[in-house]
Amino acid sequence: MKRLVPVLLFVMIGVLIAGCGAPVTVEVPVEVTVEVEKEVPVEVIVEKEVPVEVIVEKEVTVEVETLVEVPAESKTLVFTSRLFSPPREQEFFINEIIKPFEEEHGATVNFQILDDTNMLDRAMVQQETNHVTTDIVVIHNSRMPEWIEPELVEDLTDLVASWEDRTFMETFNQDTTKDGRQYFLPVGADVYLLLANNQALPYLPEGADVDAMTWEQYADWAIAIAEGEGEGKVCITGIPSKSWIYQYGGEALSYGAGFPDANSEAAMAAWDVWDDIGVAGGFIPGVLNVENCVDPMMREESWLTVFHNARAGQVYASNETQYTLGPAPAGPAGIGTIAGVSGYAITKGSSNYDLAVSFLEYLTRPDVQVELAKGTGGFIPPVQEAIDFLGEDPTDEVIKKAILVLENGIASGVPAGNYQDWGAVKACLDDLFEDTLLVGEEVSQERADAAQACIDGLLK
Repeated sequence: MKRLVPVLLFVMIGVLIAGCGAPVTVEVPVEVTVEVEKEVPVEVIVEKEVPVEVIVEKEVTVEVETLVEVPAESKTLVFTSRLFSPPREQEFFINEIIKPFEEEHGATVNFQILDDTNMLDRAMVQQETNHVTTDIVVIHNSRMPEWIEPELVEDLTDLVASWEDRTFMETFNQDTTKDGRQYFLPVGADVYLLLANNQALPYLPEGADVDAMTWEQYADWAIAIAEGEGEGKVCITGIPSKSWIYQYGGEALSYGAGFPDANSEAAMAAWDVWDDIGVAGGFIPGVLNVENCVDPMMREESWLTVFHNARAGQVYASNETQYTLGPAPAGPAGIGTIAGVSGYAITKGSSNYDLAVSFLEYLTRPDVQVELAKGTGGFIPPVQEAIDFLGEDPTDEVIKKAILVLENGIASGVPAGNYQDWGAVKACLDDLFEDTLLVGEEVSQERADAAQACIDGLLK
């Protein structure tokens, strides 16, 4: 940096001093400005806007909305059934069928057993009071019209059409549908099969085949056993209003009779078989105390019977080496059988309709149908695709033989809806068995006419 600095100089000036004649030197101060260059530190202040991050700590209250997942309220499906009433079947249905569904859907199924009559009475009250608490019912096919006609159950036609993996057997359409609309989904179908204790095999008539037996051979077999053992070994249900009407009815169909038919020409030919067994004392001694033939067969009090395939299956599967199983015997018209089935339906006004639909979709899957049929003794799973899931177990054999009878036999449903009281119809034939066959008398035309008059008098 350059600066101007004043400098004091002394200039020597020569002056002649007068009088002396000699020059005199005089110092005269002179001020002179001299430019001097020198580095001087300079402080410079420059103003510039610079972004500055300032962190300020301050305690504040912040309201935070927290999302907490609250489990939805579990729904309870009320399922009331006339099917699976034996304790063993109930236990299987609850543990092996219901529980997996409950776990998958986070729901509870309230499983109740109730007979058809009380179930219908309850439904009527619920509809009249507009307080429907039952979601699904399981009804016998003979009682289905009593639910369909007053519109107590939902139309399931469109629902069934949406299921492409299952086809319900058409055998039962006359009961499960009306005017082409489906109201019930069939479950637990049954026919009648022959079951023999192997101790009876030595008495088998010559040329007879358990898998292709006639009713005349069956009677001869029963007579031979009674003569050889000193007591009858044939089981029918002697307790009133049980299965005797179906045991006789299937045999009558094989002779060309109708059902229930007690006095036609074909029916009289059918009575001849039971006449022969009764005269020979072929029925077990305690027959009037028999509710179903499972216990007498398992206790070996009885060696021979034709009865409900699921009950026959229960006995057979308990020890297949001890029993021989076959189709029901044939008559001149073929193999006759009473074919029954139950059906699922959703009650009109159910508050759990969507859950009920999910349960029915689950229950009617082909694999579940087979699991349920096998676990409850050997019912026929009435879904065509279910047959593919059958194996070689004893219960599978029961089901296969039952399907053979259903597909090739002469089957009749139970026309209970045509009568005022089906239990009273049963009694018409129960009485004939007790007062005629059991005491060793033959059924006369007069006695058969009286039984038919009893039946016809109960028509609606």
